Amino acid sequence: MSATTQDEDDVPANHTGPKGVINDWRRFKLDSVDQTVPQKKRELLRQMSSPRDDDKERLNRKMSVQEYELIQEEDERCLKRYRKQCMQEMHERLSFGPKFESVHELESGEAFLEVIEKEHRLTLVVVHIYQHGVKGCEELNSCLDCLATEYSSVKFCRIDAVATGAAERFSSEVLPTLLVYKAGELLGNFLAVTQHFNEEFFATDVEAFLNEYGLLPEKEFEACAADEDEGGEVE
Repeated sequence: MSATTQDEDDVPANHTGPKGVINDWRRFKLDSVDQTVPQKKRELLRQMSSPRDDDKERLNRKMSVQEYELIQEEDERCLKRYRKQCMQEMHERLSFGPKFESVHELESGEAFLEVIEKEHRLTLVVVHIYQHGVKGCEELNSCLDCLATEYSSVKFCRIDAVATGAAERFSSEVLPTLLVYKAGELLGNFLAVTQHFNEEFFATDVEAFLNEYGLLPEKEFEACAADEDEGGEVE
């Protein structure tokens, strides 16, 4: 029984088999050639990336050392970008839950209880209890503004100690206070948290402190970003 053999180039881009992956990679590589690269270099990269088999002159000619190094370096950079794109697409398909990306101001004790009790059970909630004029509170607010953009799946909140309705429990001696919740459970209770930092501290210090207790999730695509930085630029 005979079957029609399908040419590799006819395989759909979303094919999940080996041929589909190869063709996706070829298309990505051809489309991702940096337009700032000189025309001759772009043409060389396109020729060496092309899957055509009928260009005998191109296939048979000897490649110079410079050309080989150029193609090898560009292949590595393209592969890293392709891998990052695939991971991003996979994350978009599998991601769940809301994204916050900013610090939420809580206006009352009721709002404070609601965010703890009604937030999604998988959402980490970090609450900063502060008071105007208390040393370290303003600086910590600025740090959390930065972290909120980097950890968009974490719900960062802040509330004035007076607005909690329990100001007597949050005197200036215990402020600023950081409370960390998940599924309604208190995971971290850090009173006068700035005592753990230097006189001058930054978002990275707060991040390191929370990570020391295992309270922050991993940053999205952090490994991919590191790979991209290591790749460098082709001149």
